[in-house]
Amino acid sequence: MLETASALKRTPFHPRHVALGAKMVPFAGHEMPIQYEGIMAEHKAVRAGVGVFDVSHMGEIRLTGRGAIALANRLVTNEAGDMPIGKVVYTPMCLESGGIIDDLLVYGLGADRLLVVNAANFDKDLAWVREHAPPDVTVVDENAETAQLAVQGPRAEDVVARLYGDRVRALGFYEGFEIGSGDDWTLVSRTGYTGEDGFEIYVRAPRALELWDRVFEAGAPEGIRPIGLGARDTLRLEMGYCLYGNDIDETTNPVEAGLGWTVRWDKKEFIGAESLRRAKEVGVSRRLQGFVLEEDKIARAGADVTRGGQSVGRVTSGSMGISMGRPIGMAYLAREVSAPGERVEVVTRGHAVPAKVTARPMYREGSVRSPKPRRPE
Repeated sequence: MLETASALKRTPFHPRHVALGAKMVPFAGHEMPIQYEGIMAEHKAVRAGVGVFDVSHMGEIRLTGRGAIALANRLVTNEAGDMPIGKVVYTPMCLESGGIIDDLLVYGLGADRLLVVNAANFDKDLAWVREHAPPDVTVVDENAETAQLAVQGPRAEDVVARLYGDRVRALGFYEGFEIGSGDDWTLVSRTGYTGEDGFEIYVRAPRALELWDRVFEAGAPEGIRPIGLGARDTLRLEMGYCLYGNDIDETTNPVEAGLGWTVRWDKKEFIGAESLRRAKEVGVSRRLQGFVLEEDKIARAGADVTRGGQSVGRVTSGSMGISMGRPIGMAYLAREVSAPGERVEVVTRGHAVPAKVTARPMYREGSVRSPKPRRPE
């Protein structure tokens, strides 16, 4: 069912999007900016300088109480128990079958754990967490009261340091810090979904517009620009970062999705552990890989991948690789054709386009400090 304008939520930054002339579209139940001046220009702005994304549609769930740390660690595949204060981890949250309920960030905030989940999955995730929460854990829905901006690009550090000082420069990749409490609470982390260095800043919703204005004032010397969801998607695809609902879902598992590095195999217990260990030991029949097309045609999600006329896979994401000058995508490929360098064809509008299988990320020239961690959509 199509989302009607009256049913869509608006983030606290909506007035700024409208004032800047953004093209607004429905996304995950929200009215969001897909572009301002154009996807290609915005993509290049992030790769070369610094851009700002409204990511307030993301969902925040806080776990508090004596059992909060243990619950977080049981819910996800990565290590969410033994976390220094300020540490952030990217991790799937799985069913017992190993299928991915969601991929999310977990923040280690002392005795609390903050889960940042995908917008479209928020209600499902909240229900799942509450279902598994023991009596000594309080599950707090902080979604409506939290606003979030992502400041991304090789010049992001200078911008954010003007707001929060030298402690910003000291942050490692996937580390953060909190400032204040109550209505004055702020969380800053060196995280992102673009393949460039960057930060994500969380504040309470009443302070959202103040944050927007301060970020743009601080970024004026660097030519900071607002960036829409369109460029966010092309940036993440060049890095081979998964988009929930396209590249991963409850029918896929971390092993076949190339996310085995997010599974802490030495953990004693987590939901889905038995199934994932079996998948690792036995092997999987398909793998999520990147590809580069050899003609100027865009592969779309759902397109068939063939070799010798036989179907060998399915495209999950595709677009122009703006930084690379070639159309790219990701696909689940049969194991025998999934190695980098293999040749396949991607069926685009009835035409079988030659393509070369590549490892992820496809783009490797960004300023990001590590190619692996990413954030949800």
